[in-house]
Amino acid sequence: MSLESRLNWFKSSYSGSDDNDCVEVAAALGAVHVRDSKGTHGPHLGFAAGAWVDFVSYASEG
Repeated sequence: MSLESRLNWFKSSYSGSDDNDCVEVAAALGAVHVRDSKGTHGPHLGFAAGAWVDFVSYASEG
């Protein structure tokens, strides 16, 4: 079974309701994966857990 099929993806609460600008994330052991919900079979980005925490902290500061 591939990593992709084992990830539990969910849509960001900040994504638009019209499905045009949607980001999905999936947590895995030690990593967070991010993809465009319009291209679920395409590539996705993977971040170390600490890098994701830093990004979310920075982004939430506005």
